[in-house]
Amino acid sequence: MSKSIGNINEDRTVKYIEDLGFRVVERNYFARKFGEIDIIAIKNGIWHFIEVKSAEADFDPIYNLTPTKLRRIINSTNYYIRSKNLDIAFSIDVIVIRGDDIEILENITI
Repeated sequence: MSKSIGNINEDRTVKYIEDLGFRVVERNYFARKFGEIDIIAIKNGIWHFIEVKSAEADFDPIYNLTPTKLRRIINSTNYYIRSKNLDIAFSIDVIVIRGDDIEILENITI
């Protein structure tokens, strides 16, 4: 998938979650040692660290969320929280985009 399609889907995700009452704090946060967090948002006092998955292929984009990618997201989230000296409730989420459908899966590490 091209970077421009990825950016379009991240923009779609931002609109989707803002319509659900989320406030976006940061986009494309990069932790050098670990990787990127696509979107960081807050809703009802809970911080959400969101990975966006979409694909142009004939398979479900959720399969792009590998154990290695999940570990990087968790490590990046922990790094972000430590580096900002935050004491927060948080959730690691994935948003899956399948054509026109958008699905949020919250707290994927439980």
